[in-house]
Amino acid sequence: MEKTMNLTLKVWRQKNAATDGQFVEYPLKDVSEDSSFLEMLDILNEELVEQGKEPVAFDHDCREGICGTCSMTINGTAHGPQRATTACQLHMRHFHDGQTITIEPWRAKPFPVMKDLIVDRTPFDRIMQAGGFITGRAGSAVEANAMPIPKGTADYAMDAAACIGCGACVAACPNASAMLFTAAKVAHMNSLPQGKPEKDRRALAMVTTMDGEGFGGCTNIGECEAVCPKEISLDMIAQLNRDYAAAQVKSFFKAV
Repeated sequence: MEKTMNLTLKVWRQKNAATDGQFVEYPLKDVSEDSSFLEMLDILNEELVEQGKEPVAFDHDCREGICGTCSMTINGTAHGPQRATTACQLHMRHFHDGQTITIEPWRAKPFPVMKDLIVDRTPFDRIMQAGGFITGRAGSAVEANAMPIPKGTADYAMDAAACIGCGACVAACPNASAMLFTAAKVAHMNSLPQGKPEKDRRALAMVTTMDGEGFGGCTNIGECEAVCPKEISLDMIAQLNRDYAAAQVKSFFKAV
C-alpha cells in the first residue's frame, strides 16, 4: 500500500529581483513518499493554479541529476538532506508525515533571485567563457587512440567533468566562494593533453573572472564538498591553487 504524508511547506516567494520576498506557508496533503521533491512541487503548483493563484517558480530540466538547474535550499541544506543527491533526485520518503519543509533559493550575492526559487547563475557562464576552450582542430572526431592518455589522468579529468555547475558549493559556502566550481572546470581541461597549451592562460583568466563576479575567497571550510551532488573533492581546489600560482610566476617573468 502506498504511503502518503501531509506536509507544511514554507516557500520563498519573490516577484522579481527588484522586490522584496517573503516565506509563504502552504499545507499539502496526501503526498506519496515515492514522489520526487520536484514532483511534490508540481502537485503544489497544480493546487495553486486550481485556486487561481500564482504557481511557485523553480528551475528544472532533465530531472535526472545531470543538468544542475534544480537549485534550491531545502531545510537549510543545498539540494536537501541526502548526500550526493540533486533536488530532482531527492524523494519524499526522506521526509516524514507532518513535517514542515522550508524551501528557498540559493543565498549568494553573485546569484541574485530572479523569481521565487530561481536565481541568476550567469556568472558561472562567464567564468566558463573566460577559459573554457582548447585550441584543438575543428572538424571530424580525432581517432580515439591517436593521443594515449594514462588511466589515472583520464579518471581525474572525468571526476572534474562530473561538475554540473548547479551552484550548491556557492550557496553552502559562508564566503559564497566559487572555487570548487572553478577548480573543477579548470582541472577538467588542464589535466588533459588537449588543454595543456592554454593551461596557464586558463587558470589566470578563470580565477580573475571569478573574483570579478563577486564570489568570495576560499577559506577551506569544506561546506562546498559536503553539499556537492557529484562529490567534487577539495583536492581540485588545491590543484587550482598550484596551477594559478605557477601561472602567475610565469606571467611575471614573461613581463620582465
